[in-house]
Order: sequence, then structure tokens, then C-alpha cells
Amino acid sequence: MRAALTALCALAGFGAASHAAEPETAEGSLMTTVRVNGHYDNAVGTTDSASAGTITADLIANRPALRTGELLEFVPGLIVTQHSGDGKANQYFLRGFNLDHGTDFATWVDGMPVNMRSHAHGQGYTDLNFLIPELVNRIGYRKGPYFADEGDFASAGAAHIRLADTVPGLASVTLGQDGHRRGMVAATVPLAHGSLLYALDAYHNDGPWDLPERLRQYKGLLRYAAGTAEDGYQVTAMAYRNRWNATDQIPQRAVDAGIVGRYGALDDSDGGNSSRYSLSGALRKRLGDGRFTIDAYAVRSTLELFSNFTYYLGDPGLGDGFNQSERRRMAGVNTRYEWQAQPGGIAMRNTIGLQARHDNLDPVGLYASAARVRTATVREDRVRESSAGLYAENSAQWLPWLKTVAGVRHDRYRFNVASNIAGNSGRAGDGITSPKLSLVFGPWQKTELFANAGRGFHSNDARGTTQTRLADGSPSSPVTPLVATRGGEIGARTEWVPGLQSSLALWRLDIDSELLFIGDAGETEASRASRRHGIEWNNHYVVSSALLFDLDLAFSRSRYAGDDPAGNRIPGALSRVASFGMTVDDLGRWFANATLRYFGPRPLIEDNSVRSASTALAYARVGYKLGTNTRVALDVFNLFDRRASDIDYYYASRLRGEPAEGIDDVHFHPVEPRRARLTLTHSF
Repeated sequence: MRAALTALCALAGFGAASHAAEPETAEGSLMTTVRVNGHYDNAVGTTDSASAGTITADLIANRPALRTGELLEFVPGLIVTQHSGDGKANQYFLRGFNLDHGTDFATWVDGMPVNMRSHAHGQGYTDLNFLIPELVNRIGYRKGPYFADEGDFASAGAAHIRLADTVPGLASVTLGQDGHRRGMVAATVPLAHGSLLYALDAYHNDGPWDLPERLRQYKGLLRYAAGTAEDGYQVTAMAYRNRWNATDQIPQRAVDAGIVGRYGALDDSDGGNSSRYSLSGALRKRLGDGRFTIDAYAVRSTLELFSNFTYYLGDPGLGDGFNQSERRRMAGVNTRYEWQAQPGGIAMRNTIGLQARHDNLDPVGLYASAARVRTATVREDRVRESSAGLYAENSAQWLPWLKTVAGVRHDRYRFNVASNIAGNSGRAGDGITSPKLSLVFGPWQKTELFANAGRGFHSNDARGTTQTRLADGSPSSPVTPLVATRGGEIGARTEWVPGLQSSLALWRLDIDSELLFIGDAGETEASRASRRHGIEWNNHYVVSSALLFDLDLAFSRSRYAGDDPAGNRIPGALSRVASFGMTVDDLGRWFANATLRYFGPRPLIEDNSVRSASTALAYARVGYKLGTNTRVALDVFNLFDRRASDIDYYYASRLRGEPAEGIDDVHFHPVEPRRARLTLTHSF
């Protein structure tokens, strides 16, 4: 391993990143035996970027996960945490971004966008709780705005999650502390000329919180598939409902004074309920030397979220509780046609595509509340948001050692807002053109080099595009609907050392303005332009059929552009991320996994005078195969029982008896203490 790392260091002066094709929907199955080879599809020649790749179902099945959203932690350098109840979308960090609940990282499931725009709680809200992890067949990831078929929210990166078309019969039961109970069953049966996959998942958890979470989560899936990955189709129906109590972040001073314990809550009415129902279809058809693909989807979702982050700062009597609510209907289609050509003997692949989406929110609102009862309407809107993105891409192999990928996309958006606040209703529109270019050099000695550049964007909340007054009646100016980003990357990927796949990427990303709608306040907040740059080093080492190591390191620097007396640090921006994993198999009937993840301290205020501590957590699994079809596994989370934070914020809040202006303080959400879960799985 030391020789492999030394060899990679020698490559640090070279590199770049480019374009990884989205993994195809394949007729795959969830493996019921644990294997270490085949965890990744990141070999030399499989991507056009040093920071792109694919994770297979094997690794997902082998690694313990505390939450469903941690599926995205398989993307190297990405951290998933939570600042509230587990029924809510997670908090995400990547490449110097506090992505909040998903802004600037695009997530797709079988061609359906997960990011919710103009969302009640935050722009780009990404809630993955509707997924059944055992059905995930592969996760393809990319980073940077270099890919023509990636549009809104994809500036920091994107993940494409593909579900399996078939699985063997699978049933599991999980029991753990704090009322943790989960049951899951999935199977595939032949039907007509294809197969029908069904799955049910029921989950309850109270968590370690003084206020029991009482999480009640139900999921179901039906999927009919016929044909092949190259010439076939799937139709999928999914359903999800969830209810929970939440223990949100609490001020450090309240814990120090003994007002509340580390796992306590200051408002026991926090929590909510959510639902998501979807129907989607995919068709892939061979047409001569080309292939036509279409994904279509319709989604209906709801959210009722009750929170109180400042306690008695705004309303000393009833408190500062608020309710964020939305009812959403979303529909869209993605089409693409790819074909091969050889003009002048140069091998080319050409792609044209169209992505269209419409969101109907009726309504989306913010309300004052007390004990989950609305006491006033802060603002209530009805939003219609439509978009269409047209893109084209050409991949050409000019020489055995030189490949180019050139693309361009153009996106148009239309916003229509009907608001209860006079002056905030109206229509708006915007468009943006985003060119892309990638160069791939090699391979030489099982090593290839990359260079990438591209322009991207993220959309702002529709309510901000027509806003002329804030919720308190003061004047405001509409925001730019589409905010441009520009990025570049150089990198290298090598398999020079047998068994080791290693990549190195140096990247930079500029954003014109980090404008976003603040759902908690019901208004749009504008921030300055920013620049981020960093380096990532990813390693996957198969020592033998019984032993696999993973090591991922990421360092970044994030600053607002220009000088400001308030400071130039970006609150919440991570500068260091590290993860280490080890998978062991073929030890008779035994198998095991250990994972360590670290995310470093970060500024909580622009002048860097207040910083968070770092967080390091270890997960472990040890399992035993009772027979050919039955196995048992013990998962332990926070193995060393570290007292750390999932997330920290710095802002003013007021407890009863404190000054009217409140007190600036660090507000934190603790990681869960050491917890164990036992899972019995049977294949049939």
C-alpha cells in the first residue's frame, strides 16, 4: 500500500477531470453474498473525469448506514449529517459547500430529480428517505459543472441512483436500542414477458433523544421490467409516508446551565410529517447505430414541518415556532438520442437531449405556530415553475491517446407566483447557456490524465424572482432567477499498482452570487460572489478476494470574493474531509466492515472568530453466515462513543428571562451516542 501511495504522489503534478457517463439501468440483482471485488466501476477508461465514478450494490450492502440519506456518502468527499428529526432531508457537505439540504448537488433516482425547487424549507431540498436501500443497484457520481446533461443544482456535483430491476427473494428484520425496529421484504416474480419486483419497508425509531422521536416510516415499491438494458423498459410506482418528532439544534449555553441535556429539546412541538408518491417509466431502444432513451415521471409530495430555532426572540409570549408547509405536484421528461459516427476515420459519439420539468405548488407557505397550531400566516404562495434544457455533446477519439468531450446546454425557466403579500405576485423568466469541454489524455502505463472546464448554474426560489416586499413589509428587490457558476479541474487516474484504483483531482469553482430563498424567514437573502478550490485523492485497494481498503481525502478553501469588514469566510464551509474503510470477507462464515469518517472544523461566522470543532465517527459491522441463504449482522454506530456535533450554527436566540435582543451562541445538534443494531436477513 505504501508503494502505491508513493506512486500516486508522483502523479500529483498532472491531471484534470471530465465526464462520467450516467450508469445505465441494468438488469441487476442485489447480491445476497458479500463480495469485495466489484464494489466500484472506476477503472481506467470508464470515465472522462478523475472525480467521477460508480459504486455498485455490493459496497452498499456491505457498509453499515445510520440513515437512508447516507447513501450519498458513497460519493467520495461528501458528508451527510442531520440537524433535526430523521424524517426530514439530511444536511450535505461537499467541496467546501454547506449544501444545506441539497442546493448545488443534484440527485436523481431512475431519471427522477430528487431536488425540490422553490421548496418550503430550502432551495434544492433533497429528501432520500423514500428509498429502500436494498433496492439500489448502483450510484453514479460526478463533480463539477463539466457535463452537458447536468443542469440545475449540479455545480458541486451530481449523483444518479439506479434501482435494480430484479432482486432474489429477500426478507430482513432489524432490532436496536431506543425502539429501533425495521422490517423489509422484497422479491421478483415473472409476469408476462418481464418481471415484477415488489418491496415493502416499515420502520420505527425513538432515537436517543429525551423527547422520543417516534419515527413511523412506511415505504412500498412495484416495478415491472421487460427487455434488456439496451432495448427494454421499466414502469415503477413508489409510495412513502413518514411522521416524527424532532430534536432540533440547541444552544450550548442551555446545556452548560443545565436547562436541557445534550439530547434534550427546547420545544417539544418540533417535528412533522411528509409523503411522496411517484409513477415513472423508462424506455431504451436501439435504433441502428444509435440508442434512444426516455424517462418520464410524475410525483406528488407533501410536507408539514414544525420548528423553533430562536425560541422567544421574536415572540416572547407564544414563542418563535413556525410551520413550513407545501403541497407539490411535479412532472417531467428526459429524452436523449446517442449515435456513433466516424468522419475521416475519427470515432465519435454524438448526443442530443431534452430535459423538461414542471412544478405546481398549491400552496407553499410559512406560518407562525405554537404547539403545532398555526397562529398567523407569514406568507402563502401558489407557484408554477417550468423549465426546459436542451443539450448537445460530441465525444471524439482524435488519437489513441487524445479524446475530447465538448458540449453545450441551454436552459429556459418560467416562474408564476401568486402571493398573499401585495407586490409579490408576478411572472418572471430567465435563460442561461452553459458550454462544457473535457480533454482525456492516455492511457500510459495504466494511467490517464484529464482536464475539464465548464459553466453551470443553480436556480433561485421562484418566490424571490417576483418579490418586492419582505414578510415584514419592508421593500425588497427581486433576485436573479438563474445564478451562473464556472469551474475547472485537472486530474489523474491510475491502476499502475495491481489491485489499486487511485485518482487525484485539483478543482476550482466560482459562483456569481450565493443567492437563495430562506424558507425559515420567508424572504430571499443575497450573499456575495464566492470562490472555492481544493484537491481530492481517492483510493480503492483490493488486496485479495478477502480484503478491500478505501481511503478518500479532500481539502478545500472557500472564500467570498472581494473584501468586506464582516469577513470573507463562508459559514459552514468544510475544509477537510477524510474517510477510511475496510471490508473483510471469506473468513469461513464470517464477514466484517469498518468505516471511519472525519470532517474538520469550519467557520461559523464570516470573520472566522467562531469555529466548530471537528467530528470523527467510526461505524463497524461483524456478520456470520448461518447458512447458504441466511446471515446475521451486528452494526455498531459511533463505535468509540464520541461526543461530537452533526452540525453547528452560530446565531442569536433567546431563552426565557434573557435580554430582549437575545444572545449570540453556538447551536449544535449532537451525533447519536454509541448504538447497536442486529439484522437477520434471509434470501428465498
